[in-house]
Amino acid sequence: MGTGWRRAVAVAAAGLVLAGCGQSAKSADGGSIAKLEIMAPADPGGGWDQTARAMQAAVSGAKLANSVQVSNVGGAGGTVGLQKLTSERSESFLMITGLVMVGAVETNASKARLEETTPIARLTAEDEVVVVPADSPHKTIEDLLNAVNEKGKGVSITGGSAGGTDHILAGLLLKAKNIDTAKLNYVPYSGGGESLAALLGKKVDAGISGVGEYKEQIKAGKLRALGTSGPNPNPDVNAPTFKGLGVELINWRGVVAPASISAEAKLRLTKLVTDMHASEQWQEELKKKGWTDTFLTGTEFSTFMFKEIGRVKPALQDIGLVK
Repeated sequence: MGTGWRRAVAVAAAGLVLAGCGQSAKSADGGSIAKLEIMAPADPGGGWDQTARAMQAAVSGAKLANSVQVSNVGGAGGTVGLQKLTSERSESFLMITGLVMVGAVETNASKARLEETTPIARLTAEDEVVVVPADSPHKTIEDLLNAVNEKGKGVSITGGSAGGTDHILAGLLLKAKNIDTAKLNYVPYSGGGESLAALLGKKVDAGISGVGEYKEQIKAGKLRALGTSGPNPNPDVNAPTFKGLGVELINWRGVVAPASISAEAKLRLTKLVTDMHASEQWQEELKKKGWTDTFLTGTEFSTFMFKEIGRVKPALQDIGLVK
């Protein structure tokens, strides 16, 4: 009886320690994480912020965690947040990432790299869209590119951080028309809200972003879509693809965890994100945002992410963004 009592005390003490830690504790409902933290490595309003808050809503709605906290750490295409992740010790911490960060690591010569994280899951892919204010003289993508060719830096195009997906697409479009990329006047913003404000305020001539960030303003008639970057016409935007120019680019997003987490924590986070993906709440978020579901976990996601890292630097070199 004495041995059994001591064992019970030990088990209870271990439970108290886990509950106190918060980052790896499980809740009383039998499996969900006590406190999940999600970092959006960008300012509020952009695609990463939207993804983080959509995850927060879905995880909370499906009761997969007792609490979900979202933080924003903007700057340098997400590499400021990536640097912060390297010192994170919580085992219930996720950071939004994607193609934008892959490019920003190269263009910012970031010391922190995605290879030093723990890949958890790819979540979505989104077409890019090129827009102009509704009263712009540019009616087609060819009109805009011809203006860049004629006026050079007299035509400004806004988008996300330098070296990100938006910037890469701008360069690829110029290259497709044999326009010197040195003529590109790209105005980067770390948050989608800022680029939208610049467009609506007529401070720039055109903008590039994920469809989800601009579609409401397009539907409202405040912006005109000139084209999308996916392989097929986008149902949310009445505009042609850039297939005629030979340009295709999809902006993927996913989540990674700190490199320091345990194998058990990786499994726990992977299960949480997998359960979130299967939830009605997340499926509703996908429909609401117009995101394409490209869910991938485990070795398949790790392999995909490392291949993306390998292909982006040469692409950036081709369009003159890195040496």
